[in-house]
Amino acid sequence: MKDSLKPGLKHRFTFRVDGSKTVPALYPEAAEFREMPEVFATGYMVGLLEWGCIQLLGPHLETGEGSLGTHIDVSHLAATPPGHEVVVDAEVERVEGRRVWFRVSAHDGDDLIGEGRHERAVVVWDKFNARVAEKARRRSSGA
Repeated sequence: MKDSLKPGLKHRFTFRVDGSKTVPALYPEAAEFREMPEVFATGYMVGLLEWGCIQLLGPHLETGEGSLGTHIDVSHLAATPPGHEVVVDAEVERVEGRRVWFRVSAHDGDDLIGEGRHERAVVVWDKFNARVAEKARRRSSGA
């Protein structure tokens, strides 16, 4: 990580919700989800909030580094139908070693639809991918 990653840094971006990001599309194999209203799914909202944090971190990472979500504590406050644009705001709250905490929110032009906190860990992709490959190897060999 670069020294430029500091509390107070902010990032904003906009995403238009389409039908593929609604509750019935979340797990199409689950009848329970398919029966629910076609509104922006909480699971996709969480991913969108993470995406904003990933974008904020990007310029402050070294080559070969990335980040992984390690904790999320958000409320989904209002329903958003397809076609609405969601504005995501992310702000770095704290940096401790390779852990970064964010304050996040999302607004659909009518309502604050989500807000809370998110934590990410900065990792070196080669090391992380090697650990995951070893885990997969152990499973496939029955170890």
